[in-house]
Amino acid sequence: MSQSRVSSAVRQAADVPATPQTAVTVAAALAGALALAAFAGPAHAADATEKCYGISKAGQNSCANSSGSHSCAGQSTKNYDGQDWKAVKAGTCASMGGKTEAFNGTGTPKDGK
Repeated sequence: MSQSRVSSAVRQAADVPATPQTAVTVAAALAGALALAAFAGPAHAADATEKCYGISKAGQNSCANSSGSHSCAGQSTKNYDGQDWKAVKAGTCASMGGKTEAFNGTGTPKDGK
């Protein structure tokens, strides 16, 4: 395309007033970008977790247990089993009454959580 045609097209586009629909589209695009930025920030904080054994209620474990009796989240059958773990914020397991290593028996979590 020649230089004069490009210049002419740019001038014509600049002379066209924005429609209300265009304004809504631009606003939606900006809102979406801001929402993505908000979710991108906490992703790093979500990585700071640890396995906490003996604090999950039946069916609320995060993943497979240590003994190998089940292989997926939500499959625990006993409350506070020392072989089942739940992902918690790093550094909070002990204060919740759990242990960071699997153990035999049943945990005694604080506040029943």
